[in-house]
Amino acid sequence: METINLTITDSAKQRLDKIIPEQLPNISRSQVQKLIENGNILVNDKKTVSRYKVRLNDQIKVTIPDPVTVEATPEEMSLDIVYEDDDVIVVNKPQGMVVHPAPGHEHGTLVNGLLAHSPLATVNGELRPGIVHRIDKDTSGLLMVAKNDMAMKSLSGQLKAKKNERKYWAIVHGNIKENSGRVDAPIGRSKVDRKKMAVVADGRPAVTHFKVLKRFGDYTLIECQLETGRTHQIRVHLKYIGHPVAGDPLYGPKKTLKGNGQFLHAKTLGFDHPRTGEAMVFDVPVPPIFQRTLENLDKK
Repeated sequence: METINLTITDSAKQRLDKIIPEQLPNISRSQVQKLIENGNILVNDKKTVSRYKVRLNDQIKVTIPDPVTVEATPEEMSLDIVYEDDDVIVVNKPQGMVVHPAPGHEHGTLVNGLLAHSPLATVNGELRPGIVHRIDKDTSGLLMVAKNDMAMKSLSGQLKAKKNERKYWAIVHGNIKENSGRVDAPIGRSKVDRKKMAVVADGRPAVTHFKVLKRFGDYTLIECQLETGRTHQIRVHLKYIGHPVAGDPLYGPKKTLKGNGQFLHAKTLGFDHPRTGEAMVFDVPVPPIFQRTLENLDKK
């Protein structure tokens, strides 16, 4: 644990979460905000908030906790395994489950459960064994998992070469007039909020195809097909075209459909088997809350 003491020597009133990264460039603004929230930054020995405007001679105490060691340990849990052989596992991840351990999510992840179920490929590191691709915590649906390094190399190569089939269902805000469309817009870290991704000029290329499955007036059910796999890609692209995913706490409006996060489901997954080369395609129904929401929209 490290403690740093700062004294404000400038009378210009700046936000606390802005002035600390200026004084301590190794700490990002988002890290500062988390430290403030956890009570690790005190002003004149008192807890405060990120928006606090510092004053001349304020005494700021910054306590930086030791980094948490994260390990992927096996944990027995019920998994919805759609397919499994000696090389691959196809699993239907429930909404609310994180894919792999990380600070703040050390336990209860999909990787924890998979490790208790089967040996996994090790080439991807200790925290992401077997994980070829990820979906967000509150996105449900299909993931392919490699049980050995040969399978990992093959599946990762297919992903990079855009040979996989990945289709998602999403309920989005608004009535999409076009029957189908293509969003080609680069994605990178938001310049405004570092917790978010956004369409930015210097971002990485990202392409999402969509087609309308059903219209409900204020909402539309669509199928999205990924050509690339950027972080939060579908959520960011749909917000960009003015139709954010319903229930999305990060990119959607506050007034939205009630659920357990965004109504986004990885419904179809296709790949060539790493050992046999056989084309394999899997499809799973949307979760019960997604289905009930569709039925309620239909009644309206």
